[in-house]
Amino acid sequence: MKRLFLTVMAVLSMTMTFAENEELNTTNTANAYKMTVNYSRLADALCLSIDQLEAVQDIHSEFCADMMNAGNANADERKPMVEKALQKDLKHMRYVLTENQYRKYLMLLNVTISNRGLEK
Repeated sequence: MKRLFLTVMAVLSMTMTFAENEELNTTNTANAYKMTVNYSRLADALCLSIDQLEAVQDIHSEFCADMMNAGNANADERKPMVEKALQKDLKHMRYVLTENQYRKYLMLLNVTISNRGLEK
């Protein structure tokens, strides 16, 4: 009886460990696609005017939604969705930002994408 109990406990503990790791991987994947930023710090870094800041907030909110959709998609659909979201974001930002601001924004976005492991 004691052996049966120990065997059941061992199986349950291994199952719980597997389930915990699976949940942790899902959480890490979801957080990698969460692209929210502090807009006041972004405005300071890019020297944005008030009008530009409003436009950047709108564009980036749409980008965040697209990235969260990519994060929730199947693994084989993620990469094209991320690339499409990035291209769309950069196209809109190029219209709003000056050349120097756009260069800085592109640098910040590349670093963010790289740090989160979402590189092409």
